[in-house]
Amino acid sequence: MKLVQINDPAVRKEFEDKGYVVPSYDRDKVRQKTAENPSWIHFGTGNIFRAFPAAVLDKLLCDGSYDKGVIAVEGFDYDIIEKAYKPFDDLSLLVTLKSDGSIEKRVIGAVTESLTADTSSKSDMERLKEIFTNPSLQMVSFTITEKGYSLAGADGNLSGVVKDDFDNKCFPPKHLMGKMAYLLYERYKAGAFPVAMSSMDNCSHNGDKLKAGVLAYADKWVGQGLADKGFAEYLRNESKVTFPLSMIDKITPRPDGNVVDMLSADGFEDTEIIVTDKNTYTAAFVNAEETQYLVIEDKFPNGRPPFDKGGVYFTDRETVDKVEKMKVCTCLNPLHTALAIFGCLLSYDSISKEMKDEDLASFVRNMGYTEGMPVVVDPGIIRPETFIGEVLEKRLVNPFMPDTPQRIACDTSQKIPIRFGVTLSSYHEKGDDLTKLNYIPVVLAGYLRYLTGENDAGDDFEQSPDPLLDELSATMKKYRGFKSATAEDLRPVLSRKDVFGIDLYGSNLADKITQLFNEMNASAGSVRKVLHRVNEQQTDNSGK
Repeated sequence: MKLVQINDPAVRKEFEDKGYVVPSYDRDKVRQKTAENPSWIHFGTGNIFRAFPAAVLDKLLCDGSYDKGVIAVEGFDYDIIEKAYKPFDDLSLLVTLKSDGSIEKRVIGAVTESLTADTSSKSDMERLKEIFTNPSLQMVSFTITEKGYSLAGADGNLSGVVKDDFDNKCFPPKHLMGKMAYLLYERYKAGAFPVAMSSMDNCSHNGDKLKAGVLAYADKWVGQGLADKGFAEYLRNESKVTFPLSMIDKITPRPDGNVVDMLSADGFEDTEIIVTDKNTYTAAFVNAEETQYLVIEDKFPNGRPPFDKGGVYFTDRETVDKVEKMKVCTCLNPLHTALAIFGCLLSYDSISKEMKDEDLASFVRNMGYTEGMPVVVDPGIIRPETFIGEVLEKRLVNPFMPDTPQRIACDTSQKIPIRFGVTLSSYHEKGDDLTKLNYIPVVLAGYLRYLTGENDAGDDFEQSPDPLLDELSATMKKYRGFKSATAEDLRPVLSRKDVFGIDLYGSNLADKITQLFNEMNASAGSVRKVLHRVNEQQTDNSGK
């Protein structure tokens, strides 16, 4: 069974007999209608796009709620289009791995056209101009990761690509934010048609980041005489162009070998795991968890596809912000980071395996309910109790999800100030004594232990990429071999408000974290002893 043969009645029947859901709509008609009057174009052709927004649209097409597809564009790794889209006629297979052990396999046909944002491809750039100058276009969306919006390098200065764009008046430019400004300028000149620029990336205030990147180019061009002043005004006029915020949540790891084996047993042939020259792992299929949330600020000046019929929430800006804080600061991301740190220290290679470890499972459960929920932000449209319950009972425990603590541990120094610092600040603002907290200080002490580069057995382990890893580890490596430290010794790390989000010395947490670090660093096996002790204390205090 091959995806490109899905229109062959015999192959289609074979798919269906094997339990695969296949498109029930006339894809050729949808493709034609989309090509002539596109309503939605998406930049970023990775797993999350195919497994979530494109899959939502596919269901709308199947039930007759909508009649147009989506045009997919890759702005960074052009090989994805040439190797994972074009050979399969832009079809993909979504393999949903459910926590109850069941599996859903669905052929996604909602992508009707695939392009690159490669300025050296004249045909693709001309097609993009056609799309952006069509009044029918309602939404331009993105899943390009947070780095895709940044114009600055690690040093805070403009990156080389952006500096070259500005200094040499590149028009069209090379950076994706510049290309967006360029295409929007074409739309402005064609009639200043309205459109929503909707980031769906998993980062705080994603729409604002997108807006800042696009406006930086527009304002520069106005100053350089490359664009007229009205263009910048057009971008700032919310009756014309909007940059809605969103919160997205769904785990879509890289293609998994176990899924390949399962599909091969079905007779599905498009199972090759493709690794591009830019080291992107992709395939004709996507494996993903079942749970998903997408909450979008409802600001679409030219209308939008009826995603709300597919389970997407549309609400006001304040509510989107609250949902994001609920997820990032309390109900999911802090639990993930705790499992990442201790998973590395205890030599686990799977999140679901960690959740079978009673010390770790109890730790994240207690941390979420006893220290997170008291200060959780309730967004109203999603109950925090329901969200964290799904995280603990359906998502983290899912044995079919090949997610690792090592992946989640990437960029931990950038995550802690949001995932824990906001909660600590909330307690501080309430006037609470932060030293009475038990679980969050253990996580922060565990991070110090992680930075030594030695696991709980005293063996070296490979730390995940992080922009501050070398800098922070330089201090902590002094305590390898189970050496103790004082709070003053650790000041170069613990004084970093950019890492911890608050002044740990002013809140009296530095002494407690140092004490916990020394306890974890006393001997082999001490990390586990601390986790076990803290859980037992919670049980004793609760009277259970």
